[in-house]
Amino acid sequence: MEYLNNKDNVKIIADQINIGNSTSLGKNINITVKGIFQLGDHSRLGDNTQISGNNVIIGEHLFNSSGLRIGGGGRFHPNANLKIGNRCTIHNNFINVCEPVEIGNDVGLSPEVSILTHGYWLSVLEGYPASALGVKIGNGVIIGYRSLVMMGVSIADEIVVGAQSVVSKSLREKGIYAGSPAKLIREIEPLTEDQRIQRVLSLLEKYSEIAKYHQIKPKIAFDYPYLFINEFSFNVETFEYEGKEDEETDDFRDYIRKWGIRIYTSRPFKSHFSLH
Repeated sequence: MEYLNNKDNVKIIADQINIGNSTSLGKNINITVKGIFQLGDHSRLGDNTQISGNNVIIGEHLFNSSGLRIGGGGRFHPNANLKIGNRCTIHNNFINVCEPVEIGNDVGLSPEVSILTHGYWLSVLEGYPASALGVKIGNGVIIGYRSLVMMGVSIADEIVVGAQSVVSKSLREKGIYAGSPAKLIREIEPLTEDQRIQRVLSLLEKYSEIAKYHQIKPKIAFDYPYLFINEFSFNVETFEYEGKEDEETDDFRDYIRKWGIRIYTSRPFKSHFSLH
């Protein structure tokens, strides 16, 4: 199968192409996949994207800013498979798929993060090292700016990897890791209910200044664990939502997601800004 958009210089070639509803493709995109290429509902691939491999399966609500590269050496091997879960954010990353890469739900890859699945140079017959192993990243993981994830690594759920870290061994316990090689520097301590309430109140106080700057006046109420914005409401614990959305609720969701409270709906995150 082939998908072409000559105007924006977009070309997708694959045995099977599945592009979901309400997706967005930037300019200068070249995708060559032997098997299945899938992009889930409400997903965005930015400009200057290059993707090669065997099967590339991307879930719903992906946001990619620009400059993504998937492929590298071994990109046409039978194991060159990439699976990305739902609600992930990635940037100008390099993901090598010589061996399978699996990325869970709610994962963030900061700008210039790289994932490698093979490494070699001089001959193994002379005793030099070579490795080709897949990578698995769990749910709720954030990998900091310019970090490197090496072949054979597994990263457990809900782990933070600090900027410019090298993950050369598997990270198995929830916590904050940093350094080269990445090591545990702090555990994550859950907040009490009172602490959570105070944190939400603090965020609302900060947002009041942003709303004023954007020249909007949404009606906001808080009854833990529920936040109400105009006719829209959501649970800050479960992220479940209901009600009617509008430009002001979009603006609030865009603000609150920057604190890790990401409420995904059929509408994109959008900051309201008025020049009047």
